[in-house]
Amino acid sequence: MRISTLFVLATLWLAGTAVAAPLEQILESPHREADSGRDVDRHPAETLAFFQVEPDMTVVEVWPGGGGWYTAILAPWLRDHGTLYAAQFPADSGVDFYRRALQRYQEKLSARPALYDQVKITHLGPPEHTDIAPAGSADRVLTFRNVHNWAKAGTAEAAFESFFRALKPGGVLGVVEHRAPAGRPLEEQIESGYMTEAYVIEQAENAGFELEANASINANPADDTEHPAGVWTLPPTLRLGEENRDRYLRIGESDRMTLRFRKPE
Repeated sequence: MRISTLFVLATLWLAGTAVAAPLEQILESPHREADSGRDVDRHPAETLAFFQVEPDMTVVEVWPGGGGWYTAILAPWLRDHGTLYAAQFPADSGVDFYRRALQRYQEKLSARPALYDQVKITHLGPPEHTDIAPAGSADRVLTFRNVHNWAKAGTAEAAFESFFRALKPGGVLGVVEHRAPAGRPLEEQIESGYMTEAYVIEQAENAGFELEANASINANPADDTEHPAGVWTLPPTLRLGEENRDRYLRIGESDRMTLRFRKPE
């Protein structure tokens, strides 16, 4: 993007003016300066294109976490002509990490109303919280690197059922998840954070979805998935600190599946 375009966008956002911008401009805009370094691993433009997201759609982003990495892209893109639901952690969660992440996310939204004031926060925390959007209202439900958490909590079935309920007939569920080699036992999947494609597909199909496409957009052949602290060994977490840090930075972020499911008409 040319400097003049960046200046105009920055000026409008600082002035509190809503900006309808193409996705490419949003990806390069000043508010993403701290996030954009991860684009090389997360491929947001290609991933959203594969999930067939358009700026006039109703989209649910599931568990955006405290940082809201994808929210920083989706919220301004959908702000003027679409709707973004953020299906966040419940405020009454028994997990302190989830409560703190929700607070951080709310603070992020409040700090930049020109970008985030139209985001609608809902909550996902089965079995009590499963209404992530009005039933049959969403064009897209998107989840990024979350399935292992639901598998660990034993709530994957309820989570996928909530996605199905929120979507319109013909709507799309987009899933990005750390990918385990085929055949890895479920207990090892949960421990490592890497899930098999078979497990994810089974959960989605059991909820009523049909697998439509499988992409290699977020694949990383350098990741053999065998790490002492599971997926959290790799960036961005780097759980082992300085131990073999350069090696893990060279590998990059995890190998990931990118799956598109559709709710039958």
